[in-house]
Amino acid sequence: MLFYSTNAKCGPVSFRDAVLRGLADDGGLFMPAGIPVLDPDFLANLRNRSLIEIGVEVAAPFVRPDISQEDLAELIRDAFPFDAPLVQLSENLHVLELFHGPTLAFKDFGARFMARVLSGFRRDSSRPLTVLVATSGDTGSAVAHGFYHVEGIRVVLLYPAGKISVMQERQMTTLGGNIQAVAVAGAFDDCQRLVKEAFQDPELRERTSLTSANSINIARLIPQSFYYFRALAQLQDLSREIVLSVPSGNFGNLTAGLMAKFMGLPVHRFVAATNANAVVPRYLETGIFQPQPSQKTISNAMDVGNPSNFARMLALYKSDPDRMKQDLCGASFDDDQTRSAISELYRIYRYPADPHTAVAYLGLKQFQQNSTKQGIFLSTAHPGKFQDIVEQATGAGVDLPQRLRECLDKPQHSISLSSRFEALKSYLMDHP
Repeated sequence: MLFYSTNAKCGPVSFRDAVLRGLADDGGLFMPAGIPVLDPDFLANLRNRSLIEIGVEVAAPFVRPDISQEDLAELIRDAFPFDAPLVQLSENLHVLELFHGPTLAFKDFGARFMARVLSGFRRDSSRPLTVLVATSGDTGSAVAHGFYHVEGIRVVLLYPAGKISVMQERQMTTLGGNIQAVAVAGAFDDCQRLVKEAFQDPELRERTSLTSANSINIARLIPQSFYYFRALAQLQDLSREIVLSVPSGNFGNLTAGLMAKFMGLPVHRFVAATNANAVVPRYLETGIFQPQPSQKTISNAMDVGNPSNFARMLALYKSDPDRMKQDLCGASFDDDQTRSAISELYRIYRYPADPHTAVAYLGLKQFQQNSTKQGIFLSTAHPGKFQDIVEQATGAGVDLPQRLRECLDKPQHSISLSSRFEALKSYLMDHP
């Protein structure tokens, strides 16, 4: 399959080239030239499919001929020794848990898949590759662990200083080795801007081999569609319409779900559930996309005022807000509502939820006020990653998994940079 740029100012490229470049030369994001529709028999028999089987079926049309079916199956088996279990809370309420990977966040799906794809593509290259990443929280730790000790690849993680949780920062700054964490004096939008400016700087591209492991990279996005199919494979009743609520910040997770729907995923509607950074819900109300400076919230991974993947959403729906609204509705909630939702989930269902999961729950709950459809909300991080917030909201303790406890005792390795591009460029060129 070929991939085109959402800016439509450069020619289509192969999957391999799209992954290695990360961002198109014209600054656009790569999109598949066509969304393949899956075999009806496969969709009809989802209940009998494992995550691995689903992944191979879904990814194959996108990666051919650059990755063979045999290599793809091996890659996915190696990337995902964990599942995405669906937990039923009530007759019409389910939660899809995406935090059972090594860093206890949904970003493990994209990061581990991409690390293995890139490693395979770089196997015969003698030039080191720099993976440049902007993170508002969990992306950094997932990418760091996914690429840790991968030969020939170094990772530079840009995160907003003082704007992520202690646990998130610890997970990405305690590895060292080929992982360099960079605390940027600014917001996530500044980190994301720096990554895009780096890809568009001719001198930097000449001196270093750059790619990105953000959701701007198509190899991060494709595996995120796997667990939407896996969710329905575990649902008992597929005869009733289904609504999926997705906590949304940079909108890669939701874009992957929408792509799954285009591939044949039998879902009635998606809810784009956001915190106070509500530029996409406002677009769905007004038809006008107006980026804003990001606002700091307790659901920090969604503190994005100019989501990159919105360009892909526009591409899917031909920039037609009315078409998009047929598949998608928006909802936004403040921190007080989020805390109340964490409390409510624990009080009613004894379910501990992190702030991002709570926002998704609120989005689904709002939709279900006028609907009896089955609902699934996505849980994107283990509550232990936001221990203080969850314990304050629930009045109950949160058991920290061993892997989180361990990183609290390790020394941190990070540097600080300003939000000026010249500072990042100088660092990357001095440390090729």
